Amino acid sequence: MIYVDPKTLERVNQWLTPHFDQDTQHRIKEMIAYDPEGLEDSFYKNLEFGTGGMRGIMGLGDNRINKYTLGKNTQGLSNYLKQQFPKQPIKVAIAYDCRHNSKELAKVVADVFSANDIKVFLFSDLRPTPELSFAVKYLGCQCGIVLTASHNPPEYNGYKVYWEDGGQLVPPQDGEIIAEINALDYSDVNFKANENLIELIDSEVDTAFAEASVKNGSFETSQSAKDALKIVFTSLHGTSITMVPKVLEKAGYKNLSLVAEQAIPDGDFPTVKSPNPEEPEALRMAMELADKEQADIVIGTDPDCDRLGIAVRDTNGKLVLLSGNQAMAIKTYFLLEQWKKAGKLNGRQFIASTIVSTPMIAQIAAKFGVAYKEGLTGFKWIAKMVKDFPELEFIGGGEESFGYMVGHFVRDKDAVTATLLACEIAAQKKANGSSLYEYLQEIYSEVGYYKEHLVSLVKKGKQGAEEITEMMKELRANPLAEIAGNQVVRVEDFQSGIAKNTIEGTSEAIAIPKSNVLIYYTEDGSKIAARPSGTEPKIKFYISVHSKLIDEALLQKKIEQIIASLNIS
Repeated sequence: MIYVDPKTLERVNQWLTPHFDQDTQHRIKEMIAYDPEGLEDSFYKNLEFGTGGMRGIMGLGDNRINKYTLGKNTQGLSNYLKQQFPKQPIKVAIAYDCRHNSKELAKVVADVFSANDIKVFLFSDLRPTPELSFAVKYLGCQCGIVLTASHNPPEYNGYKVYWEDGGQLVPPQDGEIIAEINALDYSDVNFKANENLIELIDSEVDTAFAEASVKNGSFETSQSAKDALKIVFTSLHGTSITMVPKVLEKAGYKNLSLVAEQAIPDGDFPTVKSPNPEEPEALRMAMELADKEQADIVIGTDPDCDRLGIAVRDTNGKLVLLSGNQAMAIKTYFLLEQWKKAGKLNGRQFIASTIVSTPMIAQIAAKFGVAYKEGLTGFKWIAKMVKDFPELEFIGGGEESFGYMVGHFVRDKDAVTATLLACEIAAQKKANGSSLYEYLQEIYSEVGYYKEHLVSLVKKGKQGAEEITEMMKELRANPLAEIAGNQVVRVEDFQSGIAKNTIEGTSEAIAIPKSNVLIYYTEDGSKIAARPSGTEPKIKFYISVHSKLIDEALLQKKIEQIIASLNIS
């Protein structure tokens, strides 16, 4: 017999009251009788805001995405907005992706906002997440919502909250809003829409966003170079099909082939195991088409179009996938070259990345004499830097998980503009008798050769969450003295906010907000980070190794030794 915690049963009983529809109550009673394990996982906690907003499996219960949990979130957010903007009319923008129930849930969210006398701009159909970030500022909104679970499996959905600058929520705002939500009972939620306050939006915002994307992502590439570049693009059944082809065409790229089987939005993502461009399998069909057409570059985006994967041809003409770190390094180096060429680098600019991304970005910044800023995982922290350093001009920034932001007209990772930027680089290099791949090798020769690897251990459900917690506790209780035969020389614990020099026995404070992350540095210059995911049931280990010379075999062996040493394969 499966044990169900009494506190969980208290939560369940709340859902068996008249505030919930009869179908919901009937299905919960069936779970009580036939699926107590599923009942426990569905109700044992409230969904929480993570690195990418609130994300979870769709279904019944406090730990699931449904009309009631999102309705309660939106009621709490409505209350908070009225507290923060008491003397002005409040406006919000809402977008949604291709996932099951996204459109319906977006309307639920719009209904609750409007029931609270808040003006709502609701996209008439699915749109990319970066367009929502843009729309918040373009329409003068105080807040924005996008219904998406990014690259998670089909059973997931999510709720991302953006503030008036177009960036996602960061502390202390997220905690303040959660407190508002937690203070509510489900009976406090007003679902009675005021349709007069809900306005559908589409082409006007589309056009403005496309123009801004072309303006920020174009860099004087000749039309002949654009015509010569052969591009294969896949939207992986997601929202980017609504915007990326349009932006590329507007920028002058006409030699574009789409993966037709993946061009239709579909929440089941039927042609891929995972709609995540970080996974090599996700771009398989695009690479097959590229080989058939002898394309120069392959680009694929995740369902909400904030991440992109890239494949390019190596010196032997074979298509190879770039890692998120490699793609970020290429874009950053190119942007800095363009700014230097235009005479715009004057010591008052910065680029940005995250604590688990490649150290190569800091080396690139140093080479060009620009400031480098580093934050926690998640683009909300990079967007926040734009506000935190108003004396500096933001050029671009990215993270290892295949996201990039060009300028700050969008305050989130933006696969639309990043796709155009990648094509600009590839077209210019091809026109000069080189390639994007060879450009990467040139960058390595300037700043050193870096190789990264990510190990993700999936731990599902309540038990999995407890296992992840215990793994991090063990790492802290018994600190690693060496990894793969190399002495640990520095440990950064972002939960305690303390960095320790294990050689000198000294400590210093970390000037970054606290988070459940551990980073180890070894005597040979390797970097290993352990971090529970904020959006998926995973614990992730980020490994970075480097050498002055390009030696793929040597660095791959180092990575394998680290994985074996940590026993995380």
